[in-house]
Amino acid sequence: MEKWRMTHRFIRHSSKLLFDHRSNLSSHNFVTAPVFGFQRYFRREECNFRRYFGSAATVIERNTSFSTLNSDDVSYFKELLGEKSVVEDEDVLLTANTDWMRKYKGSSKLLLQPKTTHEVSQILKYCNSRCLPVVPQGGNTGLVGGSVPVFDEVIINMGSMNNIISLDKVSGILVCEAGCILENLISFLDNHGFIMPLDLGAKGSCQIGGNVSTNAGGLRLVRYGSLHGTVLGLEAVLANGDVIDMLGTLRKDNTGYDLKHLFIGSEGSLGIVTKVSILTPPKLSSVNLAFLACEDYFSCQKLLVEAKRRLGDILSAFEFLDNQSMDLVLNHLEGARNPLPSSMHNFYVLIETTGSDESYDKEKLEAFLLSSMEGGLISDGVLAQDINQASSFWRIREGVPEALMKAGAVYKYDLSIPVEKMYDLVVEMRIRMGQIARVIAYGHLGDGNLHLNISAPQYDDTILAQIEPYVYEWTSEHKGSISAEHGLGLMKANKIFYSKSPETVQFLPLLRTCRAREH
Repeated sequence: MEKWRMTHRFIRHSSKLLFDHRSNLSSHNFVTAPVFGFQRYFRREECNFRRYFGSAATVIERNTSFSTLNSDDVSYFKELLGEKSVVEDEDVLLTANTDWMRKYKGSSKLLLQPKTTHEVSQILKYCNSRCLPVVPQGGNTGLVGGSVPVFDEVIINMGSMNNIISLDKVSGILVCEAGCILENLISFLDNHGFIMPLDLGAKGSCQIGGNVSTNAGGLRLVRYGSLHGTVLGLEAVLANGDVIDMLGTLRKDNTGYDLKHLFIGSEGSLGIVTKVSILTPPKLSSVNLAFLACEDYFSCQKLLVEAKRRLGDILSAFEFLDNQSMDLVLNHLEGARNPLPSSMHNFYVLIETTGSDESYDKEKLEAFLLSSMEGGLISDGVLAQDINQASSFWRIREGVPEALMKAGAVYKYDLSIPVEKMYDLVVEMRIRMGQIARVIAYGHLGDGNLHLNISAPQYDDTILAQIEPYVYEWTSEHKGSISAEHGLGLMKANKIFYSKSPETVQFLPLLRTCRAREH
């Protein structure tokens, strides 16, 4: 009878640089970090710089082969871009030098805001001739220290290149500049009957060029796949100023190497992406969202298997968070409310479906939820009745990073792990951390992406020693990846060997070597 009451609740509420990481360098005790167009090598020896760079209070020094900015350089950029696009204001630079987590901070004295591909080309051509290090920057929402300077690199901010160039309303192919904010693209497409295949919690700030350069995954990868599948072409500028035009809009093109894939996920290390063409799916009329409770992780796994099997073509998102994540959000995120207030559960799952037949889709989802309830996979749940309630559900899942920032210091790990093993790491980390820190886990269960977070009042070497290198070693041992969607950045620049073989890593510099031999 009690099970029927819980099941009935569903029905009642229904409605709706290419990194040269340590290749042949380990014996010299170097760590490398990505700066577009140049390799920065830093000795782990005594120097005047000491900062937290994810893996320790890493001691690094600036590569002395790089030039330093002078007044002649600034004058050149002002003549090229105009004074308003050459920023020396200390307050603006403070923001641009600091990452979203306030964990990485550079000391750049200059920020450039090009408006065209030609201007980006001329900037890089000049910097290359002067050996001035640069760092490309989009919305600066990265979490691994890849979008801010390490020292005094010139910041090339792409935000002024924010034009939508075209939308083919037959094929759904969008062409735009790299500085377009993701949320603006989502709104534009929505007005024309299409959707972006990419959706992120940071969509209000992140830019499509940065999304492509980090191969961002997001909430709906389970439905639409990665950007390697949806990006049809791009334009990029190399370190010497050469413009590479790969801005195709064809679904099929087998004329030689598909070079765009080298730039997707390269984190600005091969070139600065300036334009993107992307395939956008048609907007479908029927969207349903369920917020569910499960009592154990095995039930979450089983629910995922059954959702793929029974919802199939309409399944568009499958997200999870544990009770520690829910507790954190409810205590630190203003306006957040528990959709299942009667009690706290061990795990929560969000299932979204997207289709074209509202009655069929809802009936299919409700039948799946009823079966899952009767089978014991779900202990409670509710369907969003309208768009406002759906937004409040997503607010909980997307609000975890913000809640973590408000709670204090956070060590973030973005891992791909086989789904059946994913939560084992969380359990082991809670044993390791004991009472010194909280372990918060959530992520994209539909594609095996765990966001592991260690939350503490402040950063502490003792805490870090309990986390690293254990997290990386465990992930490597279980055939996972130390970066699912955030990239390597500075935080994991010398950790690539945990996910890639030495032979693979040694092959990467050959691409740049071949390019250099052509000039």
